[in-house]
Amino acid sequence: MAEPLLAAFGVTKSFGPVEVLHGVDFTVQRGEVHALVGENGAGKSTLMKILSGFHQPTSGAVRVDGRPMSFSGIGTAEAAGVVLIHQEFNLAEHLTVEENIFLGRELRRGPFLDKRAMRERSRAVLAELECPVDPRARVRDLAVSERQMVEIAKAMSREVRVLIMDEPTAVLTGTESAVLFGLIRRLRDQGVGIVYTSHKLDEVRTITDRVTVLRDGHHIATRPTAELTEDGIAQLMVGRAISDLFPAKTPPAPDAPVVLEVLGIDVPGWVRGAGFDLRRGEILGFAGLIGAGRTELAEGLLGLRRRTAGTLSRNGEPLRVRRLEDAVAAGIAYLTEDRKGKGLLLAKGLQSNLTLLALDRYGRIFVDERREAAALERAVTEFDIRVRTLDVPVGSLSGGNQQKLLLAKTMQVDPEILIVDEPTRGIDIGTKQQIYRFLHEFARRGGSVILISSEMPEIIGLSHRVVVMRSGVVTGILEGDDVEEGEIVRYATGLKGRASLRSSSRTPEGDAHDAVGHA
Repeated sequence: MAEPLLAAFGVTKSFGPVEVLHGVDFTVQRGEVHALVGENGAGKSTLMKILSGFHQPTSGAVRVDGRPMSFSGIGTAEAAGVVLIHQEFNLAEHLTVEENIFLGRELRRGPFLDKRAMRERSRAVLAELECPVDPRARVRDLAVSERQMVEIAKAMSREVRVLIMDEPTAVLTGTESAVLFGLIRRLRDQGVGIVYTSHKLDEVRTITDRVTVLRDGHHIATRPTAELTEDGIAQLMVGRAISDLFPAKTPPAPDAPVVLEVLGIDVPGWVRGAGFDLRRGEILGFAGLIGAGRTELAEGLLGLRRRTAGTLSRNGEPLRVRRLEDAVAAGIAYLTEDRKGKGLLLAKGLQSNLTLLALDRYGRIFVDERREAAALERAVTEFDIRVRTLDVPVGSLSGGNQQKLLLAKTMQVDPEILIVDEPTRGIDIGTKQQIYRFLHEFARRGGSVILISSEMPEIIGLSHRVVVMRSGVVTGILEGDDVEEGEIVRYATGLKGRASLRSSSRTPEGDAHDAVGHA
């Protein structure tokens, strides 16, 4: 095999006394897409940050074209053609798209910025990504998937030799992901080396040439992708066979009471006349295209968005919810889809985050920190939150451990109804299995779950019934043998369901372009 374009040999990395990478080897060749996979906390992000100059290795070597390189920062790595697309957006939200794309390396005409040239080049790279965003738009006004495309455009505007992609499709629609895959193939054909990290193992099988698996900071295996099945990759990641990813469904009792009834809900601009009921012991899935209004409906029910019509009933009694505290008082808790922006305080510790929703239970005037600490120890054990020490900031945890902490925080209020929005986005298969089993057990013990997910296997594998939405309208409620992909897609795309949808002119962002929730 030819000299690797980019290589790490015997790389270790320690943070204080804790070593998180243990003598890892990794190479990427010219014209190769090399997957880097592992559970949350396996060391993938640390290795990528070393390869891209964000971290320095404690020992070992990084080489480009066979020559030892010591990147003093991301700037020197990018100068060598090694560019990282962060999973967490690295954008200045108050600036425009074009200003972000050229931030720190602005084009000039004499002493002045050449705004016309930057706009034209920005427009060209966005067009290559089939992204219709105006280069003059402010990043803060963009949808999440559009921001991800801007991150990719920002990387593509450089002279790239090695492109490192950290969960690039986590927030993209199906159509956007397909465009990205086409771009990756073109770059590969041009000789660019690509490091691709994703928890979506079907993507790994589709787009990559080789797979390297890390586990607990150790290199486990590097193999041609063609030699591995998705189950084989998962088994290497977790060190055991992954079977029965979804627990066997335990349907609610035939006479299970309705614990929540929703009638005629309107959320201005998003939801019209939505209604459904939720039974005790049930997992009720919500499926639909991106922009169908599922999250907005949930936020309207919880008082997080303004609603202008509709009624709620809890155990047969009228329920008035003006704000989230009213919902919590009624035994309803919400796990947001945006754990970093809305769910957790990343600069704070685990203890402060865990008890934030239920502070009144830990003291009125002063917080009983001893009780808080005891609650954290229980949560770490119950939810298997893997952390070096309990006093680290939440932002330093892996995505899966952050999600488990968010779930533990949500459960602090002892809810009877749990609304979870994209509960496994961006986390590994082992952690997904843990969360699936938690939701199953919660429902089996008499709790009720509303599950909003864009992953079709998740909706089908967990839900007893499925509410399908399109353009802010409930088009169907499926149960039994109808809870299958083809039927869900028919209702989500308007082939079946309320006839009024065919004449509806409202099409939320992304609605017409996405494929329904494929994992």
